[in-house]
Amino acid sequence: MMNGTKFQLKVWKYLKTIPKGKVKTYKQVAIGINRPKSARAVANACAKNPYAPKVPCHRVIRSDGTLGGFSSPGGTKTKKKLLKKEGFSL
Repeated sequence: MMNGTKFQLKVWKYLKTIPKGKVKTYKQVAIGINRPKSARAVANACAKNPYAPKVPCHRVIRSDGTLGGFSSPGGTKTKKKLLKKEGFSL
């Protein structure tokens, strides 16, 4: 069982629906959980995700197409590696 706030759990559950090799933006995730104005809160929930990479927060990027942050060890370098391994070209 996962531990987090109600909002975090909602975000993390949604992240698990993003297929390997695909990405969504923080805004798309916010819309996906019916909280369209909460893109920033989604980013915070991703940053606090202790279940990576099982809960694939690395599949969430910024609306401008840049990677955004990654709070797991190795930071964005690791995020890039994980996406590349899944077949997503940056």
